[in-house]
Amino acid sequence: MAGLYSSLRPQPPSSHHSFASKLLLLLTLLPLTLAAFAFLLQWRGGGVDDPIARWSPEESHKFPGMDSSPLATIGHSSPSDCVTLGRSSSSSFPYYRDWQFNFESDLKPKICITTSTSAGLEQILPWMFYHKVIGVTNFFLFVEGKAASPSVSKVLESIPGVKVIYRTRELEEQQAKSRIWNETWLSSFFYKPCNYELFVKQSLNMEMAIVMARLVAREYSLRQLLLDVPGNVDMVVFPNYESSIERDDIMEPFTEVSMFKKNYDHLPKDTYFGMYKESTRGNPNYFLTYGNGKSAARVQDHLRPNGAHRWHNYMKTPNEIKLEEAAVLHYTYTKFSDLTSRRDRCGCKPTKEDVKRCFMLEFDRALYQISNLLLL
Repeated sequence: MAGLYSSLRPQPPSSHHSFASKLLLLLTLLPLTLAAFAFLLQWRGGGVDDPIARWSPEESHKFPGMDSSPLATIGHSSPSDCVTLGRSSSSSFPYYRDWQFNFESDLKPKICITTSTSAGLEQILPWMFYHKVIGVTNFFLFVEGKAASPSVSKVLESIPGVKVIYRTRELEEQQAKSRIWNETWLSSFFYKPCNYELFVKQSLNMEMAIVMARLVAREYSLRQLLLDVPGNVDMVVFPNYESSIERDDIMEPFTEVSMFKKNYDHLPKDTYFGMYKESTRGNPNYFLTYGNGKSAARVQDHLRPNGAHRWHNYMKTPNEIKLEEAAVLHYTYTKFSDLTSRRDRCGCKPTKEDVKRCFMLEFDRALYQISNLLLL
């Protein structure tokens, strides 16, 4: 009886049967888990979209760190100094999430990069993003093919610091007149296909990029200019350039007048004296009005003005230098109203004697007499 009882007792399953059951369960759950995870990613990410549509200027997205770009979204700041890299759940730039660049306009040195490309946005923008992260400030993109298409170039041109140059007939004619076009080291690669042609284009584009980089890197800040003045200098003189009016209907001088006569301090002496007769056109002076420039002085004790264009010091003769790399632009009688307004505010008679009493310069005297004749 005891033996029968023991034979009817449930036997524990074997270890082989237990392992097989667990493996079957795992194989059943794994596909379901992967499917659920894929569904979750698809639901959160919105699927795969067209790269051009993603970065279209009509969308409210922006290239990271470029706040003035019309591709704009306002990101939220984090109290932490840490940043998060990774794919965003929004349809913005795929390598950017809450990333903020703080590149000041006076960052030194300025770094420019140039490339010749026919790629699309899906290649150009990650490349630009990487170089922006490591400190590149300006991009010169010589584009053709897909990169020159309106949908792509419109996005690129909207990003501050990016200059897009198209391969047009005008560009090729301009490059054909460049210096390296006529140099033997490059000419041996001419009129050959594929990589030879690309090498020539890259070389010519790089030559142009040098000129562009010089313009970008040039410093126009008065603060930087005066910061470089030695500490023992008391006064800096800026030679003046005088406007040369090309039309009689000027309304906004600062935007419409672009031609100026250089000060003789900034001209080679042979050029100044060799062209003097043509420049003066019968006027005894090289400039119509003043030509001694204007000055900036270091503020210190005993400083005083010395006329309208200079400074002096009661206790010493100021140490003065004249700048060769900067000038004052003088807009001299650019509008007809400049003539009549002086006439209206001065109470001098339009006689030779009275005009001489009122005006220092002969040119001002002549204009005052003419303006009164026009009034009559």
